[in-house]
Amino acid sequence: MLGKRFNRAALGSVAGVMLMAAAACGGNSGGTTASEAPSAGASSEPAKGGLKVGLAFDVGGRGDKSFNDAAYAGLEKAKTELNAEIKELSPAADGSNRGDLLRQLADAGYNPIIGVGFAYGEDIKKAAEEYPDIQFAVVDSASNAPNVTGLLFAEEQGSYLAGVAAALKSKAGHVGFVGGVENDLIKKFQAGFQAGVKSVKADAKIDVKYLTPDGDFSGFKAPDKGKLAAEKMYQDGADIVYHAAGDSGLGVFQAAAAAGKKAIGVDSDQRQTVKETDLQKVIMTSMLKRVDVGVFEFIKAFQGGAKGGSDTVYDLKVDGVGLATTGGEIDDLKDKLDAAKKDIVDGKITVPAKP
Repeated sequence: MLGKRFNRAALGSVAGVMLMAAAACGGNSGGTTASEAPSAGASSEPAKGGLKVGLAFDVGGRGDKSFNDAAYAGLEKAKTELNAEIKELSPAADGSNRGDLLRQLADAGYNPIIGVGFAYGEDIKKAAEEYPDIQFAVVDSASNAPNVTGLLFAEEQGSYLAGVAAALKSKAGHVGFVGGVENDLIKKFQAGFQAGVKSVKADAKIDVKYLTPDGDFSGFKAPDKGKLAAEKMYQDGADIVYHAAGDSGLGVFQAAAAAGKKAIGVDSDQRQTVKETDLQKVIMTSMLKRVDVGVFEFIKAFQGGAKGGSDTVYDLKVDGVGLATTGGEIDDLKDKLDAAKKDIVDGKITVPAKP
């Protein structure tokens, strides 16, 4: 069931690449954690004749080496382990056809259907009303109908650990944060990162730059803007830049490589997903947002008869977020990161969700 703690065997592959911490998600009141049972709602049983799962990507689509690819990994795991028939669709560059994608999947008999990204919130709500016998899930947005499950993540918690790592590794005492779109979700990354940095070096300088304002999602698919933002930070003295900018993060890595500095990836283990070897070397770690786990666990729960109408929060406590250790560049920080984890688990640290 989705509401139970993750099966540790299923997450065994994560153990080697994550450092974890735990706390209730301060920014997601009203939901449950992934270790608690979801409340029931009205909807359908799995489709007759087999499991058919539809997924609608966020702007950038499959191949972004980040958020969307993480979602697809969960979908692909459902195909392999649950024998699911899968279908994925990508929106227009401006995301204007999100609702149409959901209806295409529903009309084609897919159930459940997953919208990747908070921008699907209203479209999911409308589609759920039009197709009450279909179960929906939306990543990064709360449930807004009895047949909708909200898949939420404690990004601020994972970003806190990224901030601790950055502060401990920074020789300049000067780091940066590049956000794709200036909205409440991405500000959670900023808030956690800043808090983690300041917990180690109270006088550290932290540059912050957003690529586009709230509502303009092109900031998630603008590597040129990401590169310019990071270049300015490195020129001004920052030696590590953390991005939460989707596909635009590629530009951050390019700037880091050119400057001979370091960067921190996001969502996926980007040292593994980025193909260019010169860019891989600049990624000291990545803040893992386990959208793959959320997507797969939702599909598995649906297959087991779970209903919507509630939220599930994937936090550090249930491996929903964490840090990648590929490359070994933060191996020497393990004890200090584990200590930060314990403080969050014990409630000694409450990570802010707003800057």
